[in-house]
Amino acid sequence: MIYRLQKRFILICSVSLFAVIALVFCIILVLNITTMNRNMDILADRIYEGGGSFPGSMAQKPPHENKVPPRDEQKFDFITPETPFSTRHFTVVFDTSGAVSETMTDAIFSITDTQAVEYATKVIDKKSEKGWLSSYRYKIFTSDSGRAVVFVDGSMNRSALTQSLTISGFVLLGCATLVLLLIVLLSKKAVKPIAEGYEKQKQFITDASHELKTPLTLILANAEIAEVELGASEWLADIRTEGQRMADLVNQLVALSRMDEDGGDLLVDEVPFGELVYQTTSEFEPLAKARGKILKVNIDRETKVEGNEEALARLVGILLDNAVKYCDENGEITVTLTRAKRATLIVENTFATVGETELDRLFDRFYRADKARTFTGGYGIGLSMAKAIVEKHKGEILAYKKDDSHIGFRVVL
Repeated sequence: MIYRLQKRFILICSVSLFAVIALVFCIILVLNITTMNRNMDILADRIYEGGGSFPGSMAQKPPHENKVPPRDEQKFDFITPETPFSTRHFTVVFDTSGAVSETMTDAIFSITDTQAVEYATKVIDKKSEKGWLSSYRYKIFTSDSGRAVVFVDGSMNRSALTQSLTISGFVLLGCATLVLLLIVLLSKKAVKPIAEGYEKQKQFITDASHELKTPLTLILANAEIAEVELGASEWLADIRTEGQRMADLVNQLVALSRMDEDGGDLLVDEVPFGELVYQTTSEFEPLAKARGKILKVNIDRETKVEGNEEALARLVGILLDNAVKYCDENGEITVTLTRAKRATLIVENTFATVGETELDRLFDRFYRADKARTFTGGYGIGLSMAKAIVEKHKGEILAYKKDDSHIGFRVVL
């Protein structure tokens, strides 16, 4: 159990860690792409305002004597006096009739006028006024004299972004791996208090069982002797009944404690599970009939599983005993065993208060669906033991509500 808890702790930490890392990477990615697109749109705005070139650039007029960019550009830190010379761009202007009136490709070497017109024609009728075409960021401007499309080469920006994100990804992944390694190394220390508490609990159950068995044995023996010497009486019968009930509870607690031990692996062999279920069901049939319950079976008797026959017999017995105890008056119990890829055992019974039952708590120790806790012959640990047996066989057990009047238990082995 402690080993499973340690693995679950590592798994939860790993999933949480990598989820956070993925979220951080996505935020970095979105922020970088958004910033890059915004900056390139600003460059396109400046180019359009300059009539196809940067305002204040050498293509328009000589630079300022002190080489300081124009005042309206100072609010954009990334635009410097060198920006007009390092930014590759081209512009295509359309008149009001949609015909190309001007093409400006002086600021780019790899694009001809014909190619510029082809690029502009592809994007001019798009709904979005800005976006990407190949490695160029474009923006469409509309005025009374027509429309213009400004393209800014973004290959360098995208390459730099890709390199930056790659480095960030490797750094984040490396940090996550390092933290995960630390989690694995320190996980044993993290679960140590729980392990110690669990060991103390098991030790207490073991010690208590030994301490209780002797007085219980004496009480039952003396009750029998008194009954022989003094004759049967109501009080002696109550002593014997309640003493036997307590002895059964102690035995079940010990068995459950042993079942939970990590080192207590079961001896596994091929088990004729179909025959086992059939025989156990047959044993419960007279009891069900005596209590006015209808027992229906649909069992594939050829079903075989890998497991421990004694433990599986106890599992089936617990489920059937639970069904008989809690089935409604004149109710119906159905036992089904099928075999596909895995063996599936289903035990269902009528249970009018299934809607009020906390199904997720049925496998908790000492939990009783009966809020009044009237004694029905059970102690609230049978289903806990059933779950422990199934987990030892690396199977699955589930309690479910079939409908408003039926409860079911499904075991997959």
